[in-house]
Amino acid sequence: MIGTLLFVAFIALMLLGVPIGAALGLAGAAAIALANLDTQWFGLLAVPQNFFAGLGKYPLLAIPMFVLVGSIFDRSGVALRLVNFAVAIVGRGPGMLPLVAIVVAMFLGGISGSGPANAAAVGGVMIAAMARAGYPPAYSASVVGAAAATDILIPPSVAFIVYSVLVSGASVPALFAAGMIPGVMAGFALIVPTVWLARKHGMGQLEAAMPRPPFWASLRDATWGLFAPVLILGGMRAGWFTPTEAAVVAVFYGLFVGMAIHRTIRLRDLYTILRESGELSAVILMVVALAGIFAYSLSTLGLIDPVTKAIVNSGLGEYGVLSLLILMLIVVGMFLDGVSIFLIFVPMLMPIANHYKWDPVWFGVLLTLKVALGQFTPPMAVNLMVSCRIAGVRMEETVRWVGWMLVSMFLVMVLVIAFPELALWLPRQLGY
Repeated sequence: MIGTLLFVAFIALMLLGVPIGAALGLAGAAAIALANLDTQWFGLLAVPQNFFAGLGKYPLLAIPMFVLVGSIFDRSGVALRLVNFAVAIVGRGPGMLPLVAIVVAMFLGGISGSGPANAAAVGGVMIAAMARAGYPPAYSASVVGAAAATDILIPPSVAFIVYSVLVSGASVPALFAAGMIPGVMAGFALIVPTVWLARKHGMGQLEAAMPRPPFWASLRDATWGLFAPVLILGGMRAGWFTPTEAAVVAVFYGLFVGMAIHRTIRLRDLYTILRESGELSAVILMVVALAGIFAYSLSTLGLIDPVTKAIVNSGLGEYGVLSLLILMLIVVGMFLDGVSIFLIFVPMLMPIANHYKWDPVWFGVLLTLKVALGQFTPPMAVNLMVSCRIAGVRMEETVRWVGWMLVSMFLVMVLVIAFPELALWLPRQLGY
């Protein structure tokens, strides 16, 4: 009975417009109190303890730093220089600018761990350029929103850090390595419908007449940006620093490039950068902390075991259960952001994964792929919100374009399910 009230209270608070973190914390605290009516303080002393326990995990230190990296590189001018370099390689023509947007978003995914920050950095450069070349704003917003979703698959990734905190058998380096091949596959999968749609509908007719940047000059300008993921990922692989330390290195590297090399960041800009990244980090970490209360109430009420047994004994079989979980998460992903999905559902899903002996690293990549789909699935599509705001269009206008991209990335998820080695081969080769 109390377990039912826990979820009813959570859903009711969400429908009333209460922020997701507050809804998790209030519903969890109410359930704890109802389950301990005969104890002192109704057992509510567990609330502050679990609030702190939700935050007191070393890997979470990387989240504010990677969010800050995204804000810094958004203003550092790196995205513009990477775009010019990519255009110098692929040339001009119908469908080429959308292709460049996807490739640059994938590359920036190796620097920042935040999808919305990636969408802002790429969208700030590409949407205006695509408009000048004759691409519809709704199409441009769809391309940028979908391309930025690869950010949480290509390391470093905030989503993988949160998952590693929740699942003891999945380390951050192993998850980072496991996400690399599926992330690149997802990016290439997006290119196919993007270029096809552009050519089918005659978009970008003005692009061929636009000048092509000189190769060597654009390579020289893009060198500092190209070196960033080499420093971050190479440093972690070489053992020079941990993922958390890599985030700090990336912050100082981004500041050096933005302030000393490209000179696009001034001292007075630092306050704005720090404020924006601090606000976003606070929101993420507050949700993480309050979700700790919700997770504690789930475990103390004994809800996880009955749910696990009901699903396992449903007669659907291993792949039937997996299909059911994916369908459920697709629906949930239309309304909740990725971090919230992890915090709410991973504690309930891991016993199912353990029952079927699914590799926790592979399962983490699968869930993150699902979250990536949710980042550009209306109505709750955080990346699409950012790109639509830059393009000046309503999200409803993107549906006709974004549907094709959702299908292409969904096929990548199917491949990762059918061939787990796509996610597990690289971590094994690197010794994680």
